Amino acid sequence: MGIFEILSLVCGLALFLYGMDVMGTGLKKSAGRKLKTILGNLTSSKLKGFLLGLGVTAIIQSSSATTVMVVGFVTSGTMLLSQAISVIMGANVGTAVTAWLTALNGIEGGAEATEWLNYLKPDAWMPILALVGIVFIMFAKKDRQKDAGSILMGFAVLMVGMSLMSDAVGGLKNDPNFTQILTLFTNPILGVLAGMILTAIVQSSSASIGILQALSVTGAISFGTAIPIVLGQNIGTCVTAMISSISANKNGKRTAVVHLLFNVISVVFWLCMYYLVGWILQIAGVIDIFNLANNTTIDMFGIAITHTVFKLLAVALMWPFSKLLEKLANLIIRGDDKKGDEYTAMLDERLLETPSVALENARRVTCRMAELSIGSLRKSLTLFENYDPKVAQQIRDEEDKVDIYEDVLGSYLVKLSARSLSERDSVDATKLLHMIGDFERISDHSVNVVESAEEIRDKNISFSPYANAELKMLRGAVDETLEITLRSFMNSDYDSAALVEPLEQVVDYLRDQIKLRHTIRLQKSLCSIELGFILSDILTNLERVSDHCSNIAGCLIEMSRHETLDIHNYLHGVKEDGEEYKANYKNYMEKYALPKDVYGE
Repeated sequence: MGIFEILSLVCGLALFLYGMDVMGTGLKKSAGRKLKTILGNLTSSKLKGFLLGLGVTAIIQSSSATTVMVVGFVTSGTMLLSQAISVIMGANVGTAVTAWLTALNGIEGGAEATEWLNYLKPDAWMPILALVGIVFIMFAKKDRQKDAGSILMGFAVLMVGMSLMSDAVGGLKNDPNFTQILTLFTNPILGVLAGMILTAIVQSSSASIGILQALSVTGAISFGTAIPIVLGQNIGTCVTAMISSISANKNGKRTAVVHLLFNVISVVFWLCMYYLVGWILQIAGVIDIFNLANNTTIDMFGIAITHTVFKLLAVALMWPFSKLLEKLANLIIRGDDKKGDEYTAMLDERLLETPSVALENARRVTCRMAELSIGSLRKSLTLFENYDPKVAQQIRDEEDKVDIYEDVLGSYLVKLSARSLSERDSVDATKLLHMIGDFERISDHSVNVVESAEEIRDKNISFSPYANAELKMLRGAVDETLEITLRSFMNSDYDSAALVEPLEQVVDYLRDQIKLRHTIRLQKSLCSIELGFILSDILTNLERVSDHCSNIAGCLIEMSRHETLDIHNYLHGVKEDGEEYKANYKNYMEKYALPKDVYGE
């Protein structure tokens, strides 16, 4: 094998890995929202978990990526270890799909009886796929079409890489040294080690299976050589998950250990069974399995079949012992994690490999942040009538927690935005990044309102009945604004989000009127300047809270349209031409009309 053949082999492997990555990325982007929905509906059913792992791995074309993702789910608390076991089993079966795709390169045609097989050979239809793919990528405007183009191009590049590898090693069929080396791997220990090391190096069992399939075109690889190597490749694929689990919590490490135990135990058991049954049949004089296996060459489809059969046998063996696997993992990784915040733990960086899932987790944490910040503000509004120091301290504690959420979420969303996102996910990530700032500011204003309530209590002063009546009306309008905003965000209720802006305008009107009426009362000596300063602080904080609610509602409206709008121009247009807006504004003005008798007349 000369230098040019070696370079061609390396180039083929590079194209194979690149094509698999491009195809997997396109599939993940295309099916990202479906993945999020499937994972959100995950139950404790082992069968559903198995099907989930199988389906996700078939989509993203990598059991290692699926397992790393599962480690992230368990670390973040999204998935239990018991659920992860069945998902890992499904992922191991799902990875066999790639072997069947690459085996298409092994289709033989030419004879009249099998002439139709020529049309199944990649050489016949790969150029068409590549052409369609590049047209979609270059000229399509919709995200889904561009993703489809990436999938087609990735698959085309993958198959070209496979073809290059096959051509590069084709000359080895007449090399006696190559045949002699391969006979060494009929030794089960050497074969398993070879498969394990090769897979650990390329970090992909699909890629190492592809290399083995490429070598099979030499006709020098037998079933006896391939079986131990294929089994070893299943152990080597665990390396990626084990490395990923180094920074995981104990449950995340247990998940990686389960993956390793599943494959090691399966390989050891079925390899022993293969040789045990073979020896028994050989001694009984029924059939010499080893001689037959060592003298029967294997092709690409034979490798895909061997790979798939082992995966199914492994699941059949370990399925009844999933609870035992969990206990064994707990014995190997002992102890419990220090309890931290369950929500910040959801933002595991491993999930960034699947952006739509990471985005959904970021949204869940933002929901918790929204509950705290808006809940704190609504609680602070009650302190003017019934001050409670315990409630005031609770508001301050929640404000500290909201600050932490903002820092963690901000960093996570920035990292997520740097990934390859669909247009819709990109808009959603940007809007979430804006909204967490608004939620944090609402939380800050809740503390400001607490301080105003404390100042009134400490100075033992009170507003006039007229000011109290007006503030009660304003607090009611702000409270409803907060309630609608929270409901809109939590439930992605875009219709409710449209109610925030007219209500925000009513709050602005109430603020201006209360300021004007306070000035008139000062002139009539019905109120003091000292109370005026406190009133001004309260009005400013509540008006700014409604502004932040308006910003959040505007972001939700943008997200509903999956595009970036000029929100100020949009709102201006709604106010000028929106009949629904005008009707809602009129209703809220009537609902929160200020009392007429406020001057003492």
